[in-house]
Amino acid sequence: MQTSFSLAQLADPDIAEADKILRACVHCGFCTATCPTYVLLGDELDSPRGRIYLIKDMLENERPATAEVVPHIDRCLSCLACMTTCPSGVHYMHLIDQARVHVEKTYRRPLLDRLIRAALAKVMPDPGLFRWSLLAAFFAKPLAPLFDLVGLKPVGAMLRLAPAQFPPRGHRPPAVIPAQGERRGRVALLTGCVASVIAPQINESTIRVLTRHGIEVVLADGEGCCGSLVHHMGRDEAALASARANIDAWMREIRGPGLDAILVTASGCGTTVKDYGYMLRTDPDYAQSAKTVSGLARDVSEYMNKIINLGSSPQPGLVVAYHAACSLQHGQKIRREPKEVLSKSGFVVKDVPDGHLCCGSAGTYNILQPQLARALRDRKVANIAKVAPDVIAAGNVGCITQIAAGTDIPVVHPIELIDWATGGPMPGALRRPVDAVRA
Repeated sequence: MQTSFSLAQLADPDIAEADKILRACVHCGFCTATCPTYVLLGDELDSPRGRIYLIKDMLENERPATAEVVPHIDRCLSCLACMTTCPSGVHYMHLIDQARVHVEKTYRRPLLDRLIRAALAKVMPDPGLFRWSLLAAFFAKPLAPLFDLVGLKPVGAMLRLAPAQFPPRGHRPPAVIPAQGERRGRVALLTGCVASVIAPQINESTIRVLTRHGIEVVLADGEGCCGSLVHHMGRDEAALASARANIDAWMREIRGPGLDAILVTASGCGTTVKDYGYMLRTDPDYAQSAKTVSGLARDVSEYMNKIINLGSSPQPGLVVAYHAACSLQHGQKIRREPKEVLSKSGFVVKDVPDGHLCCGSAGTYNILQPQLARALRDRKVANIAKVAPDVIAAGNVGCITQIAAGTDIPVVHPIELIDWATGGPMPGALRRPVDAVRA
């Protein structure tokens, strides 16, 4: 693709990066076949290639985003399936992220959209506020259809996604959880924001598995939200502030007792943490530390598959449909490790047909784009049903929440199954269904 940025424009490192990405595109259109929104809508402007043209036009001409362009940018899931498909190596992730920042800076959204986005950006990264919001949603859940009728579909979507039962408060372990037996490694665990509230059992299972296999676990003081949620809403400064806070927390451990890895259980968060080095590349105070942190970041399945010799499973033969989260398979290029570690644990692992297509979660997408998200979820659930699993495993809390809202098959994180298989408790979501199956 030819570009015509001026020398003055190219002096901006973000524009220089956009120019490099745009020039890599050869208009082949392979990306359209794996783009969920193009598959659903059939509109070229809702494909990666179409969005690339829109972004090029805005950036090249320094044109503010318009009401005609913004919906096509908003409808992108950032699933990154296009990057897996692209034969030219177009780094679409960095381009769409830059486009969202441009939209946020140059376009004034309608009042309702602004209010909903501001609420999501304020509440979801804050575990305390998020927990209170779930309490309110628990009581307001029956009103979801009413909100749809009065034109507040994002509010209705939020209520539908809220847990049917108020999640228990997770137990906050000590800052350092020692390894059992001889210490084989030392890692930091990102406790996160949303997952720590709606699925605290994921971190609890992770800690049990790691310490059981000789890994000391550190919950670094000061770490919190990775910044993904606001990053994908174009709120660049808020995302960078979260990144810097985490980097400070982890660098204190790295410079002190040291860390072998920084583990993340939510693959959407992991993709962002692994990108800290890029996000802060122009910050003289953080560039090197961000690069160090990104280099140590690992998905929990990626780390365990390399270092842990797992014991045999006490539940052999249980059929697991493995849902490959987009942020894991496309964003981090991790495809075989989660399935391998589940297989080593004694489970029968089956791939989901059309597993490259997104489930519709995508951070806040299933709230801000509820109709498209629901269509993608229903397609995903129908494909999962084809493999007749006992349980669904997904390595991202957003995917777990999204898929669970559309099926009665229990949905858990792979680490919960691995914990169970190596001496931990049966996952709570599995207890009744599995007992029924075995009866």
